[in-house]
Amino acid sequence: MILRTSVRLHFVITLLILLAVANCHMTTRDSETRSKSSGDEISWDAYINQFLDAYFAAHPDFAARSGRHEFDGKLPDWSSAGIKKEIQRLRAEKARVSKFEDSGLEKRQEFERNYVMSVIDADLFWLESAEWPYRNPQFYSDAIDPDVYVSRPYAPLDQRLRSYTSYAKAIPAALAQIRKNLRTPLPKTYVQIGKTTFGGLVSFYEKDVPAVFASVKDEQLQKDFSEANAAAIKAMRELDAWFQSQQATATDNFAIGAGKFSEMLRETEGVEVRLDELEGVGRRDLERNQAALREACASYAPGQTLAECVAKEEAHKPTGGSVEMARKQLTDLKAFLAEKNIVTIPGTEEALVAEAPAYRRWNFAYINIPGPYEKNLPSTYYIAPPDPTWSPQEKDAYLPGQANLLFTSVHEVWPGHFLQFLHANRAQSKFGQVFVGYAFAEGWAHYTEEMMWEAGLGNGDPETHIGQLLNAMLRNVRFLSAIGMHTGTMTVQESEQMFREQGFQDAGTARQQAARGTFDPAYLNYTMGKLMIKKLREDWTAERGGKQAWQKFHDEFLKYGGPPIPLVRRAMRGEERGSVF
Repeated sequence: MILRTSVRLHFVITLLILLAVANCHMTTRDSETRSKSSGDEISWDAYINQFLDAYFAAHPDFAARSGRHEFDGKLPDWSSAGIKKEIQRLRAEKARVSKFEDSGLEKRQEFERNYVMSVIDADLFWLESAEWPYRNPQFYSDAIDPDVYVSRPYAPLDQRLRSYTSYAKAIPAALAQIRKNLRTPLPKTYVQIGKTTFGGLVSFYEKDVPAVFASVKDEQLQKDFSEANAAAIKAMRELDAWFQSQQATATDNFAIGAGKFSEMLRETEGVEVRLDELEGVGRRDLERNQAALREACASYAPGQTLAECVAKEEAHKPTGGSVEMARKQLTDLKAFLAEKNIVTIPGTEEALVAEAPAYRRWNFAYINIPGPYEKNLPSTYYIAPPDPTWSPQEKDAYLPGQANLLFTSVHEVWPGHFLQFLHANRAQSKFGQVFVGYAFAEGWAHYTEEMMWEAGLGNGDPETHIGQLLNAMLRNVRFLSAIGMHTGTMTVQESEQMFREQGFQDAGTARQQAARGTFDPAYLNYTMGKLMIKKLREDWTAERGGKQAWQKFHDEFLKYGGPPIPLVRRAMRGEERGSVF
């Protein structure tokens, strides 16, 4: 499973949903397409529905977050036997999907078949090859997150309270499975992220959740909630204490190794390239952005060093704070998109902006987008305040400059994640509406930052350009850190130094980002996805008028939902694959 960083991400983003109703876009030939499976004839579209019924049963937390609220309050079986059962199920599904290869599928069905296979391969990599349930506490973070019940107004408050109570009742057993699964000694950064994620939930359970449900007048509901929440708090405290106890024996042994890293790229994103070549791609892009920074600084802060120039930009803090400024930026960004005809805005939905809860503050910003089964619900763009344990100087430095924040807002909302999901939720393929991979989602969001600057955002203002470049160099260093740290050529300390010296990040961000790379080796997907999208845009628009075809390219690219980008490249460029970079 892809870790959603929110991303998820997220994201980290592994989503897989398809409505179990008939697809109104199916042609007659689609519905008649057949293939033998387990001795019975079954159409491709019927098989997809069967696949997802089983997927929802195995991942009820995912189903609930996606808007299938009959699964509310349930958590997966994370026992060793349960994980083995899921691996066996995925292997069986892979065998079934393979039987459709020679069955004369329609073009749309062939694409979906490859899409489904990519999902299975990615899940099997994280579960079986990487052994993520046994190695990485972050594997469990999305499923454990109760935000869907607390923050998403999908039902009356009393109904959501019932769902949360069921979730809270399931927490003690789930945490016992997690603790039993995790192999010790853990890496130091894994211990810390465990404490941040699980320890942060203790305060959330104690303070935030009761306040949300306080207005529910049903005494029995409140009694049931209080008992279940108290048990969840107790179990979470115990797990937090367990992570604390692991600090004494914690190691630096987090690297997955070069072989696994290459396997990760192939199985989760369909990218097959030698790691030295890939590292060269990332290093050249960092150098390109550093050269652009030197040029912008020569105009913005003549005679000053690059570090002094960046400090000047970062000292221009958002008026009214990051959350208030982000709200204003979203209005301006949406107007800019409409004025420049950059990409179609396919709806009237808007995104809210709020401060991130304590247990989700291991990255500066993320967006929470309701699943495709939900109707008329808001998305929320969350911004994290500094860690309260940091020094006053580090706290101040952590808050981005106004131009830097602008491109975070581009990334998260207009025209980044939020707009991408507006398109995905309207994709012809229901599969594509909701299954959005890491490199597609983060690659698109990061791609839009530079694209918006190229389209004229800021009117050539060098301070604005510096804000864009700081975001780009942050992702460049992630790219190189992921490869370096997980192939043994870079330490966490060297990564942190690189974030500061070559990415021009503040001390708190550099520390945070280097640590993230240890438990999120796929966070190179920001730059990797961006570069694949840029190359596809160049190739596709070269035959269609260049820059004047950008809107058509963006709309065409986004209609696929979120599969591996090489798969989209083949669909948009025919059988000619070409270089993804």
